[in-house]
Amino acid sequence: MDRLIEFVGNHYLLSSAFVVLSIALLLYETRRSGKSLSSRELTMLVNAGEAVVLDIRQAKDFSAGHIVDSIHIPRDKLASRMSELDRHKDKTVVVVCDSGMTAGPVCTQLQQAGFTTARLAGGIGGWRNDNLPTVKAK
Repeated sequence: MDRLIEFVGNHYLLSSAFVVLSIALLLYETRRSGKSLSSRELTMLVNAGEAVVLDIRQAKDFSAGHIVDSIHIPRDKLASRMSELDRHKDKTVVVVCDSGMTAGPVCTQLQQAGFTTARLAGGIGGWRNDNLPTVKAK
C-alpha cells in the first residue's frame, strides 16, 4: 500500500489520467448497455404489458427465488436460446442478474439482435431489498 501511495505521489498526472479514463469507460459501458430500471419502474412496465423479465442467473439461483413470470435463460446459454425471446421483440426485455453487474453485457448482446432492453438496478438482490415477492420454481 505504501508503494501505491508513493507511485501516485510521484506520478500524479498518470494516476489522474487513469482515474478519469476508468470513470469514462464505466459511464460508456453503462450507457451502451441500456437503461437501468428501479424495482418500481419494472413493476409498472410489466403490469402495463410493456416489458418482459429475463432472468440470466444460474438454474439453482433461479429455482431459489425469481420474479413472477420471468423467463429463465442462463447467461451462458443466451446465444443458443435467444430465439425463445423473438415473440417479445415488441416489448422491453428487462434483464435481471444477481446484483445488476452482469446484466449490462447481456443487454448489449440483445440490443445487437434487435431487442429493446433495460436492466434491473441492483438485480434480484435489489428487488428483495425492496421487499418485493419472489417465487420458487416447482
